[in-house]
Amino acid sequence: MPEKWQKSLVKWSRLNKRKKNMVDGQPAPGRNDEYLLYQTLVGAWPVEEVSNPFSPGFQARIREYMVKSTREAKVHTSWINPNGTYEKALTDFIDAVLGDAAFLRDFKAFAALVSHHGMFNSLSQVLLKIGSPGIPDFYQGTELWELSLVDPDNRRPVDFRIRREMLSRLKEREAQVGPGPLVRELLAAKEDGGIKLYLIYRGLNYRRAERRLFENGDYLPLEVQGEKSRHGCAFARRWERKTMIIAASRLTVGLVGDLGPVPVGRDVWKDTALSLPWEEQGAKYRNIVTGGTIAGADRGMGTALELAEVFSDAPVAMLERLH
Repeated sequence: MPEKWQKSLVKWSRLNKRKKNMVDGQPAPGRNDEYLLYQTLVGAWPVEEVSNPFSPGFQARIREYMVKSTREAKVHTSWINPNGTYEKALTDFIDAVLGDAAFLRDFKAFAALVSHHGMFNSLSQVLLKIGSPGIPDFYQGTELWELSLVDPDNRRPVDFRIRREMLSRLKEREAQVGPGPLVRELLAAKEDGGIKLYLIYRGLNYRRAERRLFENGDYLPLEVQGEKSRHGCAFARRWERKTMIIAASRLTVGLVGDLGPVPVGRDVWKDTALSLPWEEQGAKYRNIVTGGTIAGADRGMGTALELAEVFSDAPVAMLERLH
């Protein structure tokens, strides 16, 4: 959504123009550093605080991060020759910006939009990582939404107790209602990160059970056809008689709108389908994420899986061929 981003940048720059100080005859911070600040705020804004006041700790983290970044850029200041005047102007600007109700009101609306679709993006990236060739790499703490900055956050401890307790509750709920209903529940309350943890749990356990498929299997990109084809991404992993399909949604702003619903179902995906040129009509696949089963249908050019069914409960799918 580059147009929305550009309009927001122009508006925020105008709102905050008078908050700058003059350093060496130039407004400080410079335009590039101001841009980086807005970009950093959008990327790091806490999910649970999109509509609530941010904590003082967040403001301190942003200040530290921006000073470090500008020193490493070596334009206005550096580690070897720190420019205290410029750095004070920068941190004063940050404090003034985060204390401006008009700016925060507009910024939070944009941050909420990015956060909403960013969660769908995260689920897609996680599943693509789990299913792709090679060994998936998980940073500690990223089992839930993780919006840490490089510095000063990279030395913060990970709260594993919260993650263990949440996973335990997810397993209990799964036993009660089954994977499909649980996924729908988790997507409805996606802000707590439970849906990401559950996707990792289901995906990695299947990967461990089918280790040879993922270590030795072929990688076959698949074509998505139909009205919403640009919003789907998929590939297959095949080893001997085993076939696994990884499918994920993409570019969801254009798929469901600004703060639209979870990108699932017939109303969203229309006639879009995943082409399986090698497959026979009626071939059945089980979704490892939700537990549901779907069958291939004849689309005139061969067998395909309708994305309305692939993404009936979640905007990602891990499909195991049933024999």
